[in-house]
Amino acid sequence: MTPDSHDAPSGAALALDGQGGCIAEARHWAAGFLVRMLVERGIIVSQRAVELTQLVVSELVTNAQKYAPGPVLLDLRIAGGLVEVRVWDGDPVLPVARAADAGRVGQHGLGIVLAVCQGFEVMRELVGKRLTARLTLGDDAPGGLGGSQ
Repeated sequence: MTPDSHDAPSGAALALDGQGGCIAEARHWAAGFLVRMLVERGIIVSQRAVELTQLVVSELVTNAQKYAPGPVLLDLRIAGGLVEVRVWDGDPVLPVARAADAGRVGQHGLGIVLAVCQGFEVMRELVGKRLTARLTLGDDAPGGLGGSQ
């Protein structure tokens, strides 16, 4: 492996039908993608990064399933020490994070995503929209896939 092989972007995409088990499928696939990056590319991924990636994937795919019935595309990419989680759905309405309200049941997902990621953007597309969250692969906690970064 060359010293800069970590800098070359790596990615994979998963098409989801937007039905029943697609949230669990997306979470499982995201964790598998990060494990493959360790095995195939030697990229160290903290356990915290795996868990937060699964959380972000779960929240974004849940929102797509709830508010934009139909297919969902999940795309994960690694570049520059970050994992980029992209979720596309067919609804052009852009999401808005609501103010925190401990008394409200539900509708906290986007706020959670914003709290744990290093970057977030929403882009309207020709059809639908694409949400992109960026999370760091490492942390100061011990453990993780292949050790801490």
